[in-house]
Amino acid sequence: MSTGSGLGKKQCPTGYCPPADLLKNRVILITGAGGGIGGAVAKACAAHGASTVLLGKTVTRLERTYDEIETQGHPCPALYPLDLEKAFERDFEALAQTIGTAFGRLDAVVHNAAVLGELCPLMHYDLRIWGRVMQINLHAPLLLTRACLSLLKEAEDASIVFTSDTVGHRARAYWGAYAVSKFALEGMMQVFADELEHNTRIRVNSIDPGPVRTRLRAAAYPAQDPSAWAKPEDVVLPYLFLLGPDSQHISGCALSAQPALKARLPKKRWRH
Repeated sequence: MSTGSGLGKKQCPTGYCPPADLLKNRVILITGAGGGIGGAVAKACAAHGASTVLLGKTVTRLERTYDEIETQGHPCPALYPLDLEKAFERDFEALAQTIGTAFGRLDAVVHNAAVLGELCPLMHYDLRIWGRVMQINLHAPLLLTRACLSLLKEAEDASIVFTSDTVGHRARAYWGAYAVSKFALEGMMQVFADELEHNTRIRVNSIDPGPVRTRLRAAAYPAQDPSAWAKPEDVVLPYLFLLGPDSQHISGCALSAQPALKARLPKKRWRH
């Protein structure tokens, strides 16, 4: 592995046009798949041939994503309702076992589920809310990744993608637990990428989607006009790029879905 140079090489290629069968026969687990970015990524993966495992807290929202995928005639997805706030290690191990039994494989995991918490000074932050944010945004991705590693190690071309945020690269006042959790998520991505670099075929990266029309962003910026933000389906290309074979040489990178708004990136490594 050598260190690359030049930002352009670290972004989803300009004008990237994934082939229709990019993810054919792959099984991809997506958290927060009931809507927003997670739902858009799930639908895009299915449209490119993947069998998707839709994980989320609210069954009705998951069913909407399921119905949209099924209506389009794409590979039938699987629903897996799970409240990440209340999930323990055994719950994630049960999930991995279920995927292994149902599909016999797992090729990728997209960590998308997250909560905002509250926007206030750290000095006054409610520690119960702090714990909830850390559980959903950080601890759950760790436990889910660990539970799925055995399946991912068996895949010929495995990918783990963490959904990050600009405040996970450069924090701002009052963003509290959310910003801290995203900073930690970036660090965890880099640690996993380093640990899995030489002894597995698993690559690990993150994506900062930028301003997107999601419930989380609306809660964070209630005074802004959502029409100025990208739609969830507008930011799926970097996810497809990292999930498919076109990015086999990339691991440990923080990509931006909207390059003009990119944050400062950590050190990147290029695979040979």
